[in-house]
Amino acid sequence: MKTILVTGGGGFIGSNLVAELIKRGSHYIVVCDEFGIGDKWRNLSKHPVHEIVPPSELFDWLEKNKNNLEIIYHLGSVSSTMDDRVDILLKNNFSLSLKLWQWCNEHSTRIIYASAAATYGSGENGFNDSMDIFYLRSLNPLSGYGWSKHLFDVHVANAAHNSQISTPQWVGLKFFNAYGPNEYHKDSQRSVISQIAPHAIEHSSIKLFRSYNSKYPDGGQKRDMIYIKDISRVMLWLLDNPQVSGLFNIGSGKASSFNEMAKAIFMALGHDARITYIDMPTNLVKKYQYFTEAKIDKLHAAGYTTPFMSLQDGVKDYVQNYLLKEDQYL
Repeated sequence: MKTILVTGGGGFIGSNLVAELIKRGSHYIVVCDEFGIGDKWRNLSKHPVHEIVPPSELFDWLEKNKNNLEIIYHLGSVSSTMDDRVDILLKNNFSLSLKLWQWCNEHSTRIIYASAAATYGSGENGFNDSMDIFYLRSLNPLSGYGWSKHLFDVHVANAAHNSQISTPQWVGLKFFNAYGPNEYHKDSQRSVISQIAPHAIEHSSIKLFRSYNSKYPDGGQKRDMIYIKDISRVMLWLLDNPQVSGLFNIGSGKASSFNEMAKAIFMALGHDARITYIDMPTNLVKKYQYFTEAKIDKLHAAGYTTPFMSLQDGVKDYVQNYLLKEDQYL
């Protein structure tokens, strides 16, 4: 069998993908990640991967296994939008990605990599997954994380524009706000749904931020929320369709307010909605996105036609089949 490498395969998106790949049984699945202390290891505890490679040994492993490698899913990164260690963000999210990109081109290896909706900044220039160089240069990320991801998108777009890509498939995925099982280790960077659901489960009220933008009521701030199982389906589809390359938004295509998210949680629990509003931390006010919504026409045009789950259906599955269980892991 051929091998699939998933960097960041012990993380939220990575472990969900690994679970689906192992179900298929068509490849050896190798994870490159580090686990530290805590429960991140539990993301993979039900999924017997073929091998786990420390990040420090990644390129040695690649050289030894290049002849049997089918594709790389490059999902590993420093992913906190609040992380202000810009040099570390650049080292992990840009420089390492660039080195891996060059390796894939030198060895004609397929690569699917994780970008982020954070590259769009406040969204004043839209949420278009265009690879037009001038459009990409117009984007203004609000965080070091968004900037580090944006730099790599621009590099890839320049390579495509100048016909300097030799890998048979290359795909960048601009993930919007994902939620679902196995995100628990992310602590404050978990999805809003994961953070507020326990309060509803404990029969308490859900606390949402007040709005500091007159266009949005309290709790009316909107995010494009996409269930993790939809993300996995897209990534498997890309594996099965090696003719598809490009930069794609991965979102539901429909923005939902925080009020709607809270009500969906209460509905999944069969409880009456109880919502209160609190002040936003001052360090967030100037960096806060009030609206994100993925344009997904390009993904559909590439041939992906499977409908995404509604917010209500995704939240119901997450709450009833994971968050209410003693074992919450996929």
